[in-house]
Amino acid sequence: MLEMKYLVEVEKGVEATGGRPSVGPAYRSVFSKDGFPQPVEGLETCWDVFRLSAEKYPDNRMLGHREIVNGKAGKYTWLSYKEVYELVMKVGASIRGCGVEKGGRCGIYGANCPEWIISMQACNAHGIYCVPLYDTLGAGAVEFIICHAEVSIVFVEEKKIVEILKTFPNSTKFLKTLVSFGKVTPEQKEEMEKFGLRAYSWDEFLLLGNDQHYDLPETSTTDICTIMYTSGTTGDPKGVMISNESIITLIAGVKRLLESMNEQMNEDDVYLSYLPLAHIFDRVIEELFISHGASIGFWRGDVKFLIEDIGELKPTIFCAVPRVLDRIYT
Repeated sequence: MLEMKYLVEVEKGVEATGGRPSVGPAYRSVFSKDGFPQPVEGLETCWDVFRLSAEKYPDNRMLGHREIVNGKAGKYTWLSYKEVYELVMKVGASIRGCGVEKGGRCGIYGANCPEWIISMQACNAHGIYCVPLYDTLGAGAVEFIICHAEVSIVFVEEKKIVEILKTFPNSTKFLKTLVSFGKVTPEQKEEMEKFGLRAYSWDEFLLLGNDQHYDLPETSTTDICTIMYTSGTTGDPKGVMISNESIITLIAGVKRLLESMNEQMNEDDVYLSYLPLAHIFDRVIEELFISHGASIGFWRGDVKFLIEDIGELKPTIFCAVPRVLDRIYT
């Protein structure tokens, strides 16, 4: 039998008896043979991750993107943890002002960007389920997810608004508010108003919560944080309900893995946000960076310019799939 370097058996297998099938042995990573890594004390929810870092590292760079001027990308411009926190409070108040309460569902649809994270953190603050939307699951997936999760408000990348309009009228049974990460054209607003939807540009939505204050609800480790949809093997996308506890535990696990390879993180680390935030892998990595008060810079959304973005940002950690790494290497 081959020597197992990275796995350890924690439960013996059970042979088939009395018509019951056999059960194979249970294995664990050698890094958790004596139990799973414990989360940082005081971290019980995803909101705690951001809130505590905003208190500890208010002036650290948090979210960065490249401004496009006359078709040319400039240097990365940054929002600090304090600035992001203030925006999150405004967005959260605006969401609540639209009638969305704790346990409500908020969709986010678009490429990774600062507004994506800000919207997500506003959901975390108010105990609202964040529901990422993405169309790579196949035709009709966006409409299915909105209806299946009963999404009442959706944040959308400007160029994806047309895809939301394609889900009408079925999605309007649940969907009542749309917020663009950029602008909304008068024609788009008029079309949405026909179905009883309110539509806001990003700047309009921020102003909506200016004069409103809502106390943050109590949230716990067992509360659902996000519903992420996966293709499964057959049929419609499957919604995976992920709790605060699951994400907090994953953060602790990734932190432990990095430390085992002498890659301890600190507030000076920089991450290039490239893999979709609609997938749990990138979501957890970005939460890990936030927990350390580190920086997250976003790529421009075009793989042709990925190498240029890497050169400008100079990330210390970059997560990617093998196909992209092959392209970089060649």
